[in-house]
Amino acid sequence: MGSKKTRNPALRLVTLPLKVALGLVLAAVAVVGLTNLITIGTTRGDVHTIADVADYNADAIVVLGASVHADGTPSDMLRHRLDTAWALYDAGAAQAIIVSGDNREANYNESAAMKKYLVSLGVPSEDIYEDHAGYSTYESMYRARHVFGAQRIIVTTQAYHLYRSLYAAHGLGMEAVGVASDHGAYLNQTSYSLREALARTKDFFNTLLQNPQGKTGPIAAEGERVDLAESGDLS
Repeated sequence: MGSKKTRNPALRLVTLPLKVALGLVLAAVAVVGLTNLITIGTTRGDVHTIADVADYNADAIVVLGASVHADGTPSDMLRHRLDTAWALYDAGAAQAIIVSGDNREANYNESAAMKKYLVSLGVPSEDIYEDHAGYSTYESMYRARHVFGAQRIIVTTQAYHLYRSLYAAHGLGMEAVGVASDHGAYLNQTSYSLREALARTKDFFNTLLQNPQGKTGPIAAEGERVDLAESGDLS
């Protein structure tokens, strides 16, 4: 009779953690894949052209922030979002524009740069509302609903970013449609798209939990309110 092989205990100690690690990686990939499918699949039909939503009568057009140059001018990506917002405003889709961006540092102010640019295009200053605490997409949507009191919005950003924005807006209780602001290819688009896949998963769960906490603490301070019926110069 042949001798029975005995398993090496040391090999088993190495193999088990590898199997567990592989299982965790596969589970994470499955979660990212599923949440991306849900996010994109449930919002794809809400992406429209400017002409489609000219009579949407939104409470506000929401422009999501992006990088600003050292001289205070918008980057190409942000400028294209603002150009689209101006076109929507000019078409009569809404009478207010919320510019939501990062202003955590004294020498960096996305929302102020966004407002300045829109004013240069001819949008009245009083129709532009600055949201200085739009530190992330989810936070911008949360504040549009809970600080600015919007119930019906049009979101403008690049196409790859629209699905997540709309998913959060819907989950937070707003009627929302989006208009893509792509004006050609962007540098580092592959990197943006890969990061966006992970961000969709993060904001899927933020939206599911209606998470009131953001990057720096509560997304909205107690009693913080901005009335869209008043002048945007007060925001």
